[in-house]
Amino acid sequence: MTALFTVLVFIIDTLIVAAVQMLFFFGLCCAAKIPLKKIFPRFIFLAALIAVVIMLQLFLGQGLSFGLMIGCRIITLAILMPMLTMTTDAQLLALGITRLGLHYRAAFIITAALNLIPSFEEEARLIMDARRLRGIRSMRVREYPAIALPMVIKAMRQAQTTALAMDARAFGAYPTRTWLREIKLSAIDYGVCAAGIIWSVAVVTANYFVKG
Repeated sequence: MTALFTVLVFIIDTLIVAAVQMLFFFGLCCAAKIPLKKIFPRFIFLAALIAVVIMLQLFLGQGLSFGLMIGCRIITLAILMPMLTMTTDAQLLALGITRLGLHYRAAFIITAALNLIPSFEEEARLIMDARRLRGIRSMRVREYPAIALPMVIKAMRQAQTTALAMDARAFGAYPTRTWLREIKLSAIDYGVCAAGIIWSVAVVTANYFVKG
């Protein structure tokens, strides 16, 4: 459903429908009780990015409406990923990916990458706090390597540690693997999938009539 909604973001090309779609997904995140700081961890950067996009569209002659529509797309994409990662256990997500037909190695890569995002955000926050304690209040472009270098070093060390742990457990030695937990679709899952498909069809149809 996340993949479907992501494709839907790029299909919608009218401001009204894009804004409704953005508010719908934002409401889902609020219903899931996801904190706003988790949905928009870098709100200032996101707002600046949207402002630049709108100004660029005005400069290119696309108009304010088109720029706002692109802004709605950016916000919707920023909402979708937290809605997936913060409401689904990483192990269940990996198991679900394998049940879709992907190899468990691919499932591990995807879930490991998703788990690294919060870790890097926390590391960046600690580095920024350390710099503030040393009296460095502002950030300049030439100072960004001072933040990026420790994060790259940590990523390399973490990758090496993970690789050693995986080798010690013979990860990837067999074409298939067993799982401690089992999952299967319930009536609620089928209902949610049906509601998502109905929503997608309704949004595409509304976009067609609004555009026409």
